[in-house]
Amino acid sequence: MVNIRDLDPSASPLDYYGSELRRKREGAGMTQEQLGKCIFCAASLIGQIETGRKIPTRELSDRLDAALLTEGFFGRLVGLVLRSVLPSWFQQYAEMEARATFINTFQTEVVYGLLQTEDYARAVLGVRPDSDIDGLVEARMERQRILDRDTPPLIWTVLTEAVLHQEIGGRDVMRAQLQHLLHANKQREWVKLQVLPFTVGAHAGLPGSFNLLRFEDDPDVVYTEDFVQGHMTANPQAIREGSLSYDHLQATALSVEDSAALITRVMEERYGDHSGLDRRPLA
Repeated sequence: MVNIRDLDPSASPLDYYGSELRRKREGAGMTQEQLGKCIFCAASLIGQIETGRKIPTRELSDRLDAALLTEGFFGRLVGLVLRSVLPSWFQQYAEMEARATFINTFQTEVVYGLLQTEDYARAVLGVRPDSDIDGLVEARMERQRILDRDTPPLIWTVLTEAVLHQEIGGRDVMRAQLQHLLHANKQREWVKLQVLPFTVGAHAGLPGSFNLLRFEDDPDVVYTEDFVQGHMTANPQAIREGSLSYDHLQATALSVEDSAALITRVMEERYGDHSGLDRRPLA
């Protein structure tokens, strides 16, 4: 017998999603097993979502809408669910990020979240083994949907050369990630990327990574993170200092074209397929 756990729909977006899924499934006269077969998943997964123990994906939500004839209800709701999965201190930033017109980001260790591949994101988020990795990865991919809007934000990224060499997730994951950056840089006219090479030495970004968000009508915002959480401020002095630092970083970094060439070189030389090289006799 399936263990039924009563949910308070007002407790969280995840609980509301689960309670509505159960209500609409029962209203359609379907068991969990029948619905699972209809959308090609296990009945246990339906049960876990209905009891708030599993975070739904966007793909599954679209299949639920098709099976239950709910006219995009779950597809609209899943965005709120995935937003709620993010750490509480990060949720406000994600909301601001989604409304921004311009995003300027400087990254010293990892690729900016909006430009990460799923496998790379999983490796980055996996450093905290006590967290719900599947949910966090899905939430990060959900954030990236702003890139496919009719009017996406202009994203200008400066990252250090160290980001290219920091092998996160293994060689295959890194190669795919660098290829993804090259594709975004070339195919998405609203995404521009520059690399700050090792040869520049001391630079304006030594204090650490930061993001500048600009809006049509609201004040600019600067965002930084420490080991524990993120910090966002619209303080004019902080915005001035952040903007000045970013201008210096852009001026010091390689051009967009030279940055693409460096990414390509690192991708091929460090993460390319070298399995056929240096095959010498053992005797």
